[in-house]
Amino acid sequence: MSEGFSLGVFTTIVRPEEKAILAAAEARGITVQRIDDGETTFGLDRPPGLPDVVLNRSVSHTRSLYATRFYAHYGVPTVNTAEVTELAGDKILTSLRLRERGIPTPRTIVALSPEAAMRAIEEIGYPAVLKPAVGSWGRLMAKVDNREAAEQILEHKAALTSPVHSVIYVQEYVPKPDRDLRVFVVGSAAVAAMYRRSSDWRTNAARGATTEAAEISKELGELSLRAAEAVGGGVLAVDLMESPNGLVVHEVNPTPEFKALSAATGADIAGRIVDYAVDVGRR
Repeated sequence: MSEGFSLGVFTTIVRPEEKAILAAAEARGITVQRIDDGETTFGLDRPPGLPDVVLNRSVSHTRSLYATRFYAHYGVPTVNTAEVTELAGDKILTSLRLRERGIPTPRTIVALSPEAAMRAIEEIGYPAVLKPAVGSWGRLMAKVDNREAAEQILEHKAALTSPVHSVIYVQEYVPKPDRDLRVFVVGSAAVAAMYRRSSDWRTNAARGATTEAAEISKELGELSLRAAEAVGGGVLAVDLMESPNGLVVHEVNPTPEFKALSAATGADIAGRIVDYAVDVGRR
């Protein structure tokens, strides 16, 4: 029982993951404040009735970032912190941090204009992968196999007004098997891992990839924990690929889904998240 303790769950929508988190909190006797990210306002002064800790489950990077900043301003700890949310939620910042910490990651070049992006793609070589700096589920990613395809993608990006398209993240295409790996890290533990298989080069479960449990070898566990620690630690999903030269980390996700992972492994990920959040709130 956690009498008197309050867990805030900051959400956009209540998906299966959030339902599992709410159920895990209820099973532990924890009072939950459900906080809708579209309804909440934040003033400069600390409001009354705040929870002891806030678990961020918003699907919006921007809302997540500002909300966690405000909760930090109010003195309320969050999982994950604003710093982790900012760093892991931005692929460019993540790539910089991974390289700084000596963690193997695909070769990457960032361009600030379509003209520079064309030079970056030619330098990386074909095929190359173009990604938005912020985003998930494999959306707005493109694999370009030749100069003509690259020019067409860059022309489309130049015509779009959203700032997300003004910075172009170019990464080498890693010739991997028809799968990648996701390892779920909670605090100092790699709690579950799965393979995601697809005939498409994007192996996101949200795009229909099939999943199966993966053994967390010493190498896989240690590399995943290093990647999670590099961005500040917390509740994170580390995505890796099996390159011809060994494992490489290509993303670290700060508000990861875990329905497919729980189904594949049977791991009580929701329970581990709630226990970790409570521990953070009581420190």
